[in-house]
Amino acid sequence: MAVSSSTVSLPSYPDSDYAEIFVVRHGKTAWNSEGRVQGQVDIDLSESGRKQAVAVVKDLDLRERHMGDLQGLRYRELSKTNPIAYEALVSKDDERELPGGGESFVQLFERCKSALLRIGRKHKGERVVVVTHGACIETLYKWSNAKGSYAGKIDNTSVAVFELYGEDNWTLKTWGDVSHLTQKAHTTSA
Repeated sequence: MAVSSSTVSLPSYPDSDYAEIFVVRHGKTAWNSEGRVQGQVDIDLSESGRKQAVAVVKDLDLRERHMGDLQGLRYRELSKTNPIAYEALVSKDDERELPGGGESFVQLFERCKSALLRIGRKHKGERVVVVTHGACIETLYKWSNAKGSYAGKIDNTSVAVFELYGEDNWTLKTWGDVSHLTQKAHTTSA
């Protein structure tokens, strides 16, 4: 079962002027456990990730940030193995592209924002689940909450809930919810 993304419609939302979108991070992969940069490399879910994915369906709607030359490398080794790409990754310049065809944070943001707006407009009056990747979720958070940044990492299978109204107005209703992982079967480590 490879890591990709999907959109699933849920029961109607009580207000036809709004779309409620549940954004879920994919289940854990072996590379998550090993601290490797995945980028858009299609990695199978780990045993733990397959268990986490039981409640979600996957498709290729939203992709992870393309990490260029960093894909497949271990995070803790980046500054030594590829210092130029690492410098681009940690740069505060959101328009800086990553060497080797990697996306800038702005490029990722525009792609994810466009996808979620399209989904929200198509599903007004509905609840929708979108399964995607950590960097995509991070950009959506920054988009909905321009004054702040998220606290900590984005856990695998965590849920954020956005509400779209009008053409492009967003409210972040829930962030980082992992309450569905309280069952022992879903919390086994990879």
